[in-house]
Amino acid sequence: MSLFGHQSNAPYDGSALIADPIHQYVSFTVPFSTADQHERTEKDLIDSPWVQRLRYIYQLQSARWVYPSAEHTRFVHSLGTMHVAGRFARHLYPFLKKAVREVPSANYVEEFLRVTALVHDIGHGPFCHFFDDNFLHALGASHEKLGQIIIRDHLGPIIRKIRRSPSGLFAKGEELNPDQIAHVILKEKGKDNSRIPRWLNMLQPVISGSYTADNLDYVLRDSYMCGVAVGPVDLSRLIHYTIITDKGFTIHKTGLPALQMFLNTRMYLYSNVYYHRTTRAIDIHLRDIFGETMKLLFPHDPRKKMDEYLTLTDWSLLEQVRGWKTSRHATERRLGEEWQRILGRDVKWKMAYSAVLKEKGQERGMDFPSYQHFEEQIKKELPARLQKVEFRVDMAP
Repeated sequence: MSLFGHQSNAPYDGSALIADPIHQYVSFTVPFSTADQHERTEKDLIDSPWVQRLRYIYQLQSARWVYPSAEHTRFVHSLGTMHVAGRFARHLYPFLKKAVREVPSANYVEEFLRVTALVHDIGHGPFCHFFDDNFLHALGASHEKLGQIIIRDHLGPIIRKIRRSPSGLFAKGEELNPDQIAHVILKEKGKDNSRIPRWLNMLQPVISGSYTADNLDYVLRDSYMCGVAVGPVDLSRLIHYTIITDKGFTIHKTGLPALQMFLNTRMYLYSNVYYHRTTRAIDIHLRDIFGETMKLLFPHDPRKKMDEYLTLTDWSLLEQVRGWKTSRHATERRLGEEWQRILGRDVKWKMAYSAVLKEKGQERGMDFPSYQHFEEQIKKELPARLQKVEFRVDMAP
């Protein structure tokens, strides 16, 4: 036996593996041993401050206080999503070539989807979607819009210099376009797709659709990390029976049972993990204090203070509010006591009643009444002796 691996053209030169409990191994590109100083790889992107920041943002905002082992982060989810997107790309490329006249090289398409998947959550703040609902929305922003800024202005110089996927080099003259990547991560109804090429329109469902690289990874990862027993998710079968036709992203009828199993598993997770009664009770407690907390911690529009937003994570927020309990300032002290209750799982609210409301009379696309609307209606019906009783309405779509 001889030792092989010190030659510049060794078969494993330029790539590496990350061990992962869900996908076993995630491959990624690294500089060649005889590195081109101008080339950038997935390693450069993964090691960038913005992607590394995701190590300090938990995947599950409140459910980790209910499921103790769910300590995984947006960082590991992003790596897994990148891996699944690459699998989709390699499988779908032959169908894409038949359906669309002008398509970039297979390696370019693979890397475009991998990079897009890696950075799809790059704009998240502490407590993830809760942060959107209770802070960003009031500013007319979202984690996706912040992500677009990060991709264009901060990660763009790295992205443009990536020249290969784990499968090989791009065709001559091909260069990843950060603007197109930023466009694809925006899951906004009615967004204008007229300026992006047809091949990319065909592939958008890999990032935002019924079953995507994103939700396939998080369903597998969240159920595993929570220790929740769910039905099988046959990732390989779903990918195998997904094709692209002239009508777009399509699943063959033979793959429908696998899709149904996945959707049932996802629904089970929403019912028993994401919308668990204690998880939602913690969210309501957070909602009572989050606005005031953010006014003290980050009284800015993140779009104007991206350098400070870089350091705003679950870790930084929790570390600061821990010290407020002994603050000399009354507001900080009051908020600190509430944060201490949350961190100690002294849940303020208990579920008194739950119901499933049908969207009777609702037209497709119409907004469902807000929780504030239902609180007001309930108060009107309460007898005088109960008018001062505190209660909250929580709604899960």
